Amino acid sequence: MSDKLLEERDNSMEYNTTRGRLILPEYGRNVQNMIAHAMEIADRTERNRAAQAIIEVMGQLNPHLRDVDDFRHKLWTHLFVMSDFTLDVDSPYEIPKQEVLNEKPAIMDYPKGSIRFGHYGKYTQRILEKSEEITDEKETEYLKNAMANFMKKQFLAYNNDAVENHVIAQQLRELSKGRLILENPDELTNTNTILRAMGLNQKPRPKGNFKKNNNSNTNSNTNYKKKFIKK
Repeated sequence: MSDKLLEERDNSMEYNTTRGRLILPEYGRNVQNMIAHAMEIADRTERNRAAQAIIEVMGQLNPHLRDVDDFRHKLWTHLFVMSDFTLDVDSPYEIPKQEVLNEKPAIMDYPKGSIRFGHYGKYTQRILEKSEEITDEKETEYLKNAMANFMKKQFLAYNNDAVENHVIAQQLRELSKGRLILENPDELTNTNTILRAMGLNQKPRPKGNFKKNNNSNTNSNTNYKKKFIKK
C-alpha cells in the first residue's frame, strides 16, 4: 500500500479519543452532530425546521420518554443542553437557563428525634405520648388495649419469637408516660394467634407420605422373609 493511500486512510478514520465530548450520551454521536450542524445554519426559519426534525429523532431514539409527563418539554430541554445553551431557535416552551439547571438542590432538613424502641416506630411512640390528651375513659380503655396488641404484633414481627405480656405492658406504660396501664396483661391476644395471622409460624407440609410408604415396604419385606423361612 502506497504512502498516499496510508495517509488518506489515517485521515478518514476517527477515534472517540479525538472526538468532542458527548453531553448526553444516550442520544448518540449523530444527534450531537445534527445539533452542531443546526447551530451553523444562518437562516432562522431553516434553523427552526432543523430543530423540529432533531426533536422528532430524539423522541424516536428514546421512546421511554413518552411515558414521562410532558415528554416533549423534556426533549426540548435536552436539545438546549446538548447545544450548550447556544442554539437560537423558537421553542414552544420556556428556554432553560444554564445556571438554573446547574444549581445544586437545597439541603434537606432531616427529622430529628430519638425513638425509645425502634421496632415500634416513631408513630407508635407519638400516639402513646398524645394519649394524655384523651379525657374520655372509654376511649382511653380502647386505646390502651388496641395499642398493646399492636405493640405485641410489632414486637413479634421484629423479633419473630415469643414475648412476655408483662414486657408489653411495661413498655406501654413507659411510652405513654404512665398514662396507659394494663391491669391484666394476660388478656392480650395470644402469641400463636398473632403469628398465624402474620403467617410466621405456618410450617410447610411435607410432600408425600414417606413414613407410611416406608412402613409399608418394611411390612412387605418382613412378610416375604417369614414366607421364605417357612419354606
